[in-house]
Amino acid sequence: MKIYTRSGDEGATALFGGGRVGKDHPRVEAYGDVDELNASLGLARSIQMIPRIDEVLVPIQRDLFAIGALLATPDHEKMKDHLDKARIDEGRIDELEKAIDACEQELDPLRSFIIPGGTPKAAALHVARTVCRRAERRVVHLASEVELPHLVVIYLNRLSDLLFMLARVANKRAGAGEVTW
Repeated sequence: MKIYTRSGDEGATALFGGGRVGKDHPRVEAYGDVDELNASLGLARSIQMIPRIDEVLVPIQRDLFAIGALLATPDHEKMKDHLDKARIDEGRIDELEKAIDACEQELDPLRSFIIPGGTPKAAALHVARTVCRRAERRVVHLASEVELPHLVVIYLNRLSDLLFMLARVANKRAGAGEVTW
């Protein structure tokens, strides 16, 4: 199977389950940002392996594939048999919250804003956090136009909080201090 189809050369792309939209359509913008987020997490994982952090990120990357599939599918009911893996439930959000709570136990309380940076791992997690926030904004915009599973926005919101905390943990474990604003 060839990677190129030439079907998108005029600026349109196919959606899962049928139909075509422009590559600048809000749906494409939303799942494109989720894809970028997934890639940025892959980059973060590749830098200075930290087992407890990286173990948290792999299931999140799988979740992001599921979210991308949901966003790329205009008719969930029609495609429900093909979306078995594409589920985000409250259990996954609970897992994010547990991971945030675990980070909080390891860190000193935050008393001021911190400037993103520190170790390469932490800096990559901060970049992923900002990509996550953008993806969340795009999904919120899309959700104002079409029906989407409501847990997707909640998941992305919680994920950006977790990425912030993981960046702080990465710095702490490396002995890198936080620069405050």
